[in-house]
Amino acid sequence: MDHDAFIGEVQHRAQLSSRGEAQEATRATLSTLAERIQDGQAENLAAQLPEPLEGPLSGAGRTESFGPDEFVGRVAERDASVGDGDEAVADAAHHARVVFDVVDDAVTEGQFEDVRAGLPEEYGTLFELAETEETPPEGESNG
Repeated sequence: MDHDAFIGEVQHRAQLSSRGEAQEATRATLSTLAERIQDGQAENLAAQLPEPLEGPLSGAGRTESFGPDEFVGRVAERDASVGDGDEAVADAAHHARVVFDVVDDAVTEGQFEDVRAGLPEEYGTLFELAETEETPPEGESNG
């Protein structure tokens, strides 16, 4: 999957209004992931993603140990496309799930499974899109 297709998928699945918002969500999620996973995992993952997406996974420094709530909080701080307050946390969680979903489609199956396996079980909810966050059925609108 090339960069344009990757960002287009994030934009579509997250229902973002622009490619810029999709890039923000992707950058915020991958940067935060790089802080949480081992350097070798980040490098291996980066090697399978389109070139512009390698940057957020590179050079994060030392791996930190933090839970999924902190993960989402960090994404919310970095992602300029999220709302304010509680909405920011919900948006950031949704964006992270979407980015993980697209990453999972973009890399080899074993590669993303290694990343998932390296995180505590409590991160499981960030790797699955909840039914309530899927796009509305055709004919329905959000506004």
